[in-house]
Amino acid sequence: MIAALLLGASWLLHLSHAAGALGAHRPLLLAPMLSGLDHCLQNTNPEDPKLALPASCLGPNGSAAALVQASLNTLGPEQAAGLTLGYSLKAPLLDFLRRDGSDWLVDKTAVQRLIRTIRDVPRPVVLYLFASHFETHAPIEAELAQDPSNLATTTDGVLPIDRYYEDRLYPWSVARTDNSLTQRREQVVAAIIDEACRQPAAVMEKVAAITLLGETHQLFPHFETGMAFYAPYKVSDYSKTSREGFQRYLAHKIGSLTRLNALLGTNYSNWERVQPPDHDALESQGVHAERHINSYAHGGFPVSGWIAPQGQLGHGVVRIYLDGQLQGRATVGLNRQDVLEALPTLGSADVGWRYDLNFRTLASGPHQIDLYLERSGHALQHLGTRHVEIVGHTGESKAARWFPGLPAPHSPDPTLRYYIDAPIENARFRYNPLVPLWHDYRNQQVVQYIQHFQRMLANSCLGKLPLYTHQLVPYSNPSWDSNKYAVDTSLQPQPGLNLGVSLYGETTYGNSMIRWLHGQGHTHYGVTEFHPLKQLSPEELKTTLSQHQTAGAQFISMFVEGRWQGHYMSEDRNLFAFDPDNHAYGSDALFSALKAILNDPGTRLDRPSLPAPPKGLMKFN
Repeated sequence: MIAALLLGASWLLHLSHAAGALGAHRPLLLAPMLSGLDHCLQNTNPEDPKLALPASCLGPNGSAAALVQASLNTLGPEQAAGLTLGYSLKAPLLDFLRRDGSDWLVDKTAVQRLIRTIRDVPRPVVLYLFASHFETHAPIEAELAQDPSNLATTTDGVLPIDRYYEDRLYPWSVARTDNSLTQRREQVVAAIIDEACRQPAAVMEKVAAITLLGETHQLFPHFETGMAFYAPYKVSDYSKTSREGFQRYLAHKIGSLTRLNALLGTNYSNWERVQPPDHDALESQGVHAERHINSYAHGGFPVSGWIAPQGQLGHGVVRIYLDGQLQGRATVGLNRQDVLEALPTLGSADVGWRYDLNFRTLASGPHQIDLYLERSGHALQHLGTRHVEIVGHTGESKAARWFPGLPAPHSPDPTLRYYIDAPIENARFRYNPLVPLWHDYRNQQVVQYIQHFQRMLANSCLGKLPLYTHQLVPYSNPSWDSNKYAVDTSLQPQPGLNLGVSLYGETTYGNSMIRWLHGQGHTHYGVTEFHPLKQLSPEELKTTLSQHQTAGAQFISMFVEGRWQGHYMSEDRNLFAFDPDNHAYGSDALFSALKAILNDPGTRLDRPSLPAPPKGLMKFN
């Protein structure tokens, strides 16, 4: 569970210290990730007239430098407005492999084009060693997907290949590093290291950061729509390797079977009998208590919903009462893109709120949750009541249904639009002490997979360069079950690794992400993907960039469509790309705002503003 109790004075003090330590006048690196470079770097079909590759991509000295420069020149100069305009260079690892008889070998000429691009572009670069579950159309992907050891496993077996929007999603496993998938990725990383280390120091000094792997996390069925609190509960990884690893983890963590049996109320005689929780005891008959698992079995459930229009709420918060006692406050303003898409007249997706309620110590029986909207200058408004039941504990103490200590139940303003998503009325919850241990083990699998490649780089000449993760932050979406991803530990400070995060919606321009960073102890980070999901004016975008710079952002990367002589370098369009022809999510306006900032000599980011201190409790899952 991740919580941050943020008081205004300590908040401002922290940001002041962070800005001082990093240098308040340090230029912030903008590193757009340009589409279409893969065709130039790989040269898999250089004669395709649709690609119209420039001559500079081809031949023994070919690189994508001309394409990078042409695309960046449409945005602005390298130094402007207290910013440095560089680029992100994506290197999809599996794309560099070519079949050679019965084996796969690294295309060293493609690796050389990659490194020559860094050499020939006179701008700083973020090198992105990409190895995520999203397809890249590499020929080897289909073959690797035939090996079950490469694929994530749920209680139903190996996950099938999935879809995300229009692309395939391969359920690559993070449960082991001795499989053929990892070996092939290692093969390419080793070749990139070898070529990079051959270069003069001045070449690799252009690399401002290296980001590792892409969004690395556990998987679940129906990835595009299955991230919420839906039943049946299916997550990875339940492979034989993972089950055996969990037994070793428990033996190390708990220390003795006597202690484990006391914790679970079991009588295990050896570690080999212990299995990870794998069935929902509230949905199936005859499930032993220690085998129970669902979205809430770790001991917490979300109290969440949305309230609109947020613009009229100021710093509106929702008070959460349990059995008449105040538990905490949830700030209104988290991103709910699904609500905006269903109700576009709201005009904003920043309407969500969420508080995670710990029920591990609650007595069995019924309990009552009351929700009130708190607004400055207004009486508390009673949003609703939910009744829940805690199942499975010893004792059957009953909670009263009437609590005279509750605030007066003033009805909400009739113009207010809102909804309480969770919990549903009469929801039932059961805690299993083994589930937090299972989730912690799954988190460790994610971290260990990232660290495996971190060690490869750390033991090379690239080890002196800043290394970053490239992780999603599921807490930013209040309707997601973050335990499915198992990324908590990878988002905490890691030795030798800096935090890199993909941000969407309010987390890009609001304060919730920076509050979370403060709570985790991060003083610097990289924004590996920057998706505001709405148009921002140049002034709003400048304020957003300033805020991230003050909080410790070292670089910010957004998708930008690459162009060559006025034409797109790729036939595929990125839905989230900043581009004058992309009208989705205000992307055309974002492109214009960014260009305006970079080309206005009067714009400066060297005196960044501090965000207003938050009020109350900001709690993520």
